[in-house]
Amino acid sequence: MKDAFAHVGGTLATGLADVTSDPAALDSGGWWAVVVTYEGKVTCARFTDVRPGRPPAAPWRGPEKWTTSLDESAYVAGVRRIQDAIADGVVYQANLCRVLSAPLPAGADIAGLGALLAEGNPAPYAMTLRLPGTEIASASPELYLARDGDVVESRPIKGTARTVAGLLPKDRAENVMIVDLVRNDLGRVAEVGSVEVPALCAAEEHPGLVHLVSTVRARLRSGVGWPELLAASFPPGSVTGAPKASALTLLDTLEPVPRGPYCGAIGWVDGDSRRGALAVGIRTFWTADGLLNFGTGAGITWGSDPVGEWRETELKAARLLEVSTGEGLGQR
Repeated sequence: MKDAFAHVGGTLATGLADVTSDPAALDSGGWWAVVVTYEGKVTCARFTDVRPGRPPAAPWRGPEKWTTSLDESAYVAGVRRIQDAIADGVVYQANLCRVLSAPLPAGADIAGLGALLAEGNPAPYAMTLRLPGTEIASASPELYLARDGDVVESRPIKGTARTVAGLLPKDRAENVMIVDLVRNDLGRVAEVGSVEVPALCAAEEHPGLVHLVSTVRARLRSGVGWPELLAASFPPGSVTGAPKASALTLLDTLEPVPRGPYCGAIGWVDGDSRRGALAVGIRTFWTADGLLNFGTGAGITWGSDPVGEWRETELKAARLLEVSTGEGLGQR
């Protein structure tokens, strides 16, 4: 079996010591890699050797052909179903996703894909992780939760285009809706009056596209730990919808396969310093049952153009899929 490791932000963690599904462990000592699937399965892995470093050198060969859990006609029909639900007052917005899958080529190593993504699509919350039964290479641009002591911050993304000029009024409206949702989520565990929005709908450039990004910050109440913080805010609002409970129910009827790590949480927690950063699991590859998977989606509002939303899912996936085929570029 290949050695377990985590690589995030220039830090290489090896020496796997513990694996648990209990997020309360994150409030104890040690450095932890964390994955929470969209469906809520928690994996916390403690590593004993944490140091600056590059990911392990490994070969990679990208898949040749992808299939999708929702083709264009099914996706467009799903968008219209969501718009019907908006008209009926069930939701205001919902994030419809699809999962792309391809056979994992023989000899391909997730570490090689992670290095390739770091070269071809650098991202602020990138992470590569190999654990028993879990392999992930993420180029996430979105912060779900960062914690420094009692201060917690989320930076939801809503609004995507190729250029700033391509952003629509619908994008800003969608972002504001999700900011309200995140404010309410954090408010459940925050000190009264501490929730603030330092930045609203700021344009942020990433490889091949531009996003609208907001920042929500709060101070946690005394006694609040990672279990309470996750319970109050998971799944991330930017990849579910508003109201969150209604959106989750609706999306469960429209999406034919589980999202897995996609749209979940991926990152690290240092229990000794009480710091950590969990990304939203977007722009993320993961392996399962001999397949390499990749998720993509779009936020649907009353003003959405169904075909335009399908094209947004293609835009979000295009660069990452192209980078993943760059045979040899990530090998060192």
